[in-house]
Amino acid sequence: MGSISVSAVSKRFETGDVDVTALDAVDMQVRDQEFVTLVGASGCGKSTLLNLIAGFETPSSGQVVVDGAPVRGPGPDRGVVFQQTALFPWLTVEQNIAFGLSLRANRDKGEATPIVERLLERTGLAAFRKRRPAELSGGMRQRAAIASVLAIDPSTLLMDEPFGALDALTRSIMQDFLLELWEARRKTVVLVTHDIDEAIYLADRTIVMTAHPGRISEVIEVDLPRPRRYEMRSTAAFIRLRDHVTQIVRAEAMKGTAPLDATAASSAMPDSAMTATMNAHTK
Repeated sequence: MGSISVSAVSKRFETGDVDVTALDAVDMQVRDQEFVTLVGASGCGKSTLLNLIAGFETPSSGQVVVDGAPVRGPGPDRGVVFQQTALFPWLTVEQNIAFGLSLRANRDKGEATPIVERLLERTGLAAFRKRRPAELSGGMRQRAAIASVLAIDPSTLLMDEPFGALDALTRSIMQDFLLELWEARRKTVVLVTHDIDEAIYLADRTIVMTAHPGRISEVIEVDLPRPRRYEMRSTAAFIRLRDHVTQIVRAEAMKGTAPLDATAASSAMPDSAMTATMNAHTK
C-alpha cells in the first residue's frame, strides 16, 4: 500500500516578525502505485509539500495521511531521494545500499546480501560495488542513492528534483531508468520537478501548483500509453500536454512579476538611455 491523502493542509513559517505562508489549504490525493509529479513556479511550496508527506515538517493546519495513518514524522514506509545524493562518502556503493537495512526499523526487511546484490545488478552498479561516491559519475551516484532507498522497500518513494543536478543527456537516461524501476516494482511515487517535459513523461498525473502561497491550480491526467519511450516526446499528444502545463505554470509565475510602470521604468533607466529615449520622442 502507498496511498497519500493531503487534506486542507497549510504551512506557515516564522521569519523574524513576519509569518510566511508557504502552502494554503492544499488538498491532494495520490492512489496506491500511482506516479504523480508536482510542478509550479519557484517558491510555490512543492518541496515543502513533499517534506510534509515525508514527515520532515508538520502542517500548521490540516492533515497528511499515508496508508490510513496520520504522518507524525519520518518512517521506513516513505523513502526520500534528494537532488544532492544522500550517500555516505566514506562507504562503498554496496555499503551505502546496505546501510538502511542495518537500522533497527528495517531489520525485518530481509537478509541484506541478496537485496544488495539484486539492486546492484538492477541499477548496473555491480562492477562499481567497491567504489566510493567520489569515484562515480553524477548519474551513478544518483542510481546508488535510489538503490539505497529501494533497499528498505518503502511503499512510497518521494523524490525532490532527483535529476536536477545532471546534464541533459544523463537526465533523460535516468528518467528511463526510473520508469523501468517503477514498472518493475510499482511503488507510489511523488516527484517534484521544474522540468515540465520530465513531469509529463514520468507521470500518471501532473499536479500544477499556484504561485506563492502554494495551492493546487490544476490536476492533469497524463493519458499517454505505458511503457513510455523517449520517442514519445515528439508526438502530438505529448506536445499538447507539455504546452498546456507550460501555459499554466507561466501564468502563475507571471502573477508574481509585477510590470514596471512608466515612473519605475524611468527611474531604473540609465541617464544615457533616458536621454536617447527623450531625443527620439522629440524628433
